[in-house]
Amino acid sequence: MVFGFGKKEQIIEKEVIKEVYRTPEKKKAQKIGIIVGSTREGRVSPQVANYVLQTARAHSDRSFEIIDIKDYDLPFMGTGEVNQAWNEKIAELDGYLFIVQEYNHGISASLKNALDSAREEWFNKAAAIVSYGSAGGIRAAEQVRLILAEQKVATVRTNPAFNLFTDFENFATFTPGEHMTAGMNDMLTELLDWADTFANR
Repeated sequence: MVFGFGKKEQIIEKEVIKEVYRTPEKKKAQKIGIIVGSTREGRVSPQVANYVLQTARAHSDRSFEIIDIKDYDLPFMGTGEVNQAWNEKIAELDGYLFIVQEYNHGISASLKNALDSAREEWFNKAAAIVSYGSAGGIRAAEQVRLILAEQKVATVRTNPAFNLFTDFENFATFTPGEHMTAGMNDMLTELLDWADTFANR
C-alpha cells in the first residue's frame, strides 16, 4: 500500500524546501568614510570633500561622513602611542573614499602616515579616489592605490581628477564643472557595488 502526502504535508514540504534553498538576504555596506588627506594650512581638500559628500548623498541613501585626519593628531609611526580612536573609526567603516592631493609628484606625508597608522582595520574593504593637482593628482592617486593594495583594500577604476588650473579659482576656491558629475556617479556606483561585495564575504 502506498501512502501519499495530504495537502497539509505538501505545503509543509514546499516550505521546508524553500527554506533550505533560500538565497540569503544580501547585506549592504552602510558606512562610507570620505577621508581628507591633507592637514596643511591653506588646504583646499575640505572644499573637495564637501563637494564629494553632497554628490554622494544625492547618489545614494547610504551613510557618508567626512573623516578629517587633522582631527586625530596622529603621531608619526614609531614616535608615539597608537591612536586608538583612529583605528576604531577605520574599522567601523564599510568603505572609503580618499581625497588625494598631489604635492611634488606624490602624496602628502600626513596621508601616508594615516594609512600606515592602522593595519587590520583596513583589510577587505573597497575604496575610491578623488584626486586633484596641477595634473589632476593622478601620480599621487596611483601611489595611494599601491599602498592600499598592501593594506588589502581594493580600489575601483574610476578616479575623478580635478585640475588646479581649470577646477579652482586662483588655486584656492573649488569650482568643479558639471561635466565631472557623470564620472563622480560612475565612481560612486563602483564603490558601493564593491563595498557590498566585501560586506557579504
